[in-house]
Amino acid sequence: MLKGKTVVVGVCGGIAAYKVCSLVSMLKKAEADVHVVMTENAARFVTPLTFETLSKNRVVCDMFNRNFTWEVEHVSLAKKADLFVIAPCTANVMAKYACGIADDFLTTTLLAAACPVLIAPAMNTNMYFAPATVKNRETLQNRGCLFVDAQSGRLACGDSGKGRLAEPEDIFERIEDILNPKIDFNGKTVLITAGATREPIDPVRFISNRSGGKMGLALCNAVKRRGGKVILVAGVMSLPPCGYDELIEVQTTRDMYDAVMKNVERCDIVIKAAAPSDYATVFTEQKIKSNSLTLKLNKNPDIAKAVGEVKGGRKLVVFCAETQNLIENARKKLVSKNADMVVANDVTLEGAGFDTDTNIATLITKDKELDCPKMAKTALADIILDEICRL
Repeated sequence: MLKGKTVVVGVCGGIAAYKVCSLVSMLKKAEADVHVVMTENAARFVTPLTFETLSKNRVVCDMFNRNFTWEVEHVSLAKKADLFVIAPCTANVMAKYACGIADDFLTTTLLAAACPVLIAPAMNTNMYFAPATVKNRETLQNRGCLFVDAQSGRLACGDSGKGRLAEPEDIFERIEDILNPKIDFNGKTVLITAGATREPIDPVRFISNRSGGKMGLALCNAVKRRGGKVILVAGVMSLPPCGYDELIEVQTTRDMYDAVMKNVERCDIVIKAAAPSDYATVFTEQKIKSNSLTLKLNKNPDIAKAVGEVKGGRKLVVFCAETQNLIENARKKLVSKNADMVVANDVTLEGAGFDTDTNIATLITKDKELDCPKMAKTALADIILDEICRL
């Protein structure tokens, strides 16, 4: 329940604005005090009257509307807010916020807000991955803004790709997590590995894998929300690193091994969400020029096994990505790595595996199996942390 909490919802001009009606309704049912601020373009998609009916509060669109009791309204509304949610957040408003531009009621109120800010982007997929948008998101994350990632699928413009607004249920769940946070990781330090490693072949080539680090970043953010300290050992990722207290960036599996083993004694929990390369190439100093190429591969150190051998009373969680015999292979890994839990997923399933926003997993411990159906990686991260607390 959100009774006693004030949520300001900023609605930007995009077709996904209609979805926010459901979000406002959910917030009201949870007894939150909801105030909706709309851009003028947003009012072209959904009328202010709709949000006024759902929120039971006046909706503001016009910076200079005088039809209200006098006060510096954008400041007073910003002060009331326990959370500011921007949904859908267009590339335009994200860029304005990143640059500190305040030229309408929404951006003026947003800039005056001292509460947490949750951003739910929605835009064309090319806009989503445009360098400017990626940089603006990184800027906002570094300032402490929280994100509910956009989803992949068919977009209103007819394109397919990432850029759809997250479902209202997912945004609402994130709001609940922020306003009623669990603090069960308070006082704990969690070392999390994320992303892929790269093994150089020559100065211009390398071998790697498809991991984008999204599951690891979801875990980082979840630990931080729940009061923990995060040491992130980051390989190559598709998103900028976030949700950490300390960041150690690495390239090769040997780099990751050294970073983990150097810091394991500082941690209470180690979560091996990265996908380190199992093999390293024999590096050639000059670019190889040949009609055919044979690579000699050497086995890389097993990071999870090395942690399992020295973990003592620490908890070790490892990931197991398979294409067949999932449970059997995961249980073998639980024993061979001396792990406390394995997060197993079949990467051949639609909506599971590398560099997706969703996952399908089975959490395996010595005496328990928990099936997790297709869900956002942010949601799965909290389930994983819940199970760690039960170990």
